[in-house]
Amino acid sequence: MQIGFNAPIAGPLSTPDNLTKIVVGAEAMGFDYATFSDHVVIPTSIAAEYPYSASGEFPSGTRGERHEQLTEIAWIAAKTTRLRLVTSVMVVPHRPAVLTAKILSTIDVLSGGRLTLGIGAGWMREEFEAIDAPDFDARGTVTDEYVRAFVELWTKDAPKFDGKHVRFSNIGLDPKPVQKPHPPIWVGGESGPALRRAARIGDAWYPIGTNPQNPLDSLTRFKTQAARLRKMVTEAGRDPKAVGLSLRVTVFGETAPSQASDGEHRLFAGSPALMAADVRALRDMGVDSIDFGFGGSTADEVLAGMRKFRAEVLPLV
Repeated sequence: MQIGFNAPIAGPLSTPDNLTKIVVGAEAMGFDYATFSDHVVIPTSIAAEYPYSASGEFPSGTRGERHEQLTEIAWIAAKTTRLRLVTSVMVVPHRPAVLTAKILSTIDVLSGGRLTLGIGAGWMREEFEAIDAPDFDARGTVTDEYVRAFVELWTKDAPKFDGKHVRFSNIGLDPKPVQKPHPPIWVGGESGPALRRAARIGDAWYPIGTNPQNPLDSLTRFKTQAARLRKMVTEAGRDPKAVGLSLRVTVFGETAPSQASDGEHRLFAGSPALMAADVRALRDMGVDSIDFGFGGSTADEVLAGMRKFRAEVLPLV
């Protein structure tokens, strides 16, 4: 099983020195991958509901200065040698399809094949409007088309595409990604459309457990949704095993609520032994990648939390 962590992309921890210290330190500890979130701009007034908080409010601590996701990943690629680099997630409609395919291919080549493309359709209407992205209400179909266009550009010598939102022909895109046939595509989101997208075009499903509308806070709930996904993969004409399972964990440890909203044990709540048992249970049901958001106000505090996790939880797995 691969274990990852969330790399800072905003605020004081994202300064060059702090960011380098955290990511390089985590790689040295043996973490397998780093994740990087995505917002181009943060509007000063947001009516859209944030999917991952009970109030629907976008966290105030994430509204400050923020790096562009793909630029930070490229910079971190040069600071590391082994760590995989995961867009967590890239809002696909935010960037033009052909340009984005080129940037992602370049990152994969320059990193030696270490890119994983986590994708999402986006949730903040105001951000779409501010950056003149395609119609927010069409974001699902735009996302599907763009991703299919990425694959066409990455895998064909004479790529061509004639969709509603992206069209090209008589072009080449080189160099192709190092990874064949292309970098893994992890589909984020917990809704029905996200599951269907994962079933059709994903290499893995990559949800967050804290969406109040689609909670995955207990093992039973996660297993239920995973079974639903497998059914959709089969209906899409693919091998159910073709789509892997990953999970992003934002609330964990002894300070987390002990009970999920369905009354069962909350995943990753409690002692190191309970957390290790949850890792084992998810691994046994086919989850092969889990990442955690380690908190702290300084780089040293973040690294201390990572060391504690590796010393107290992972040996019990």
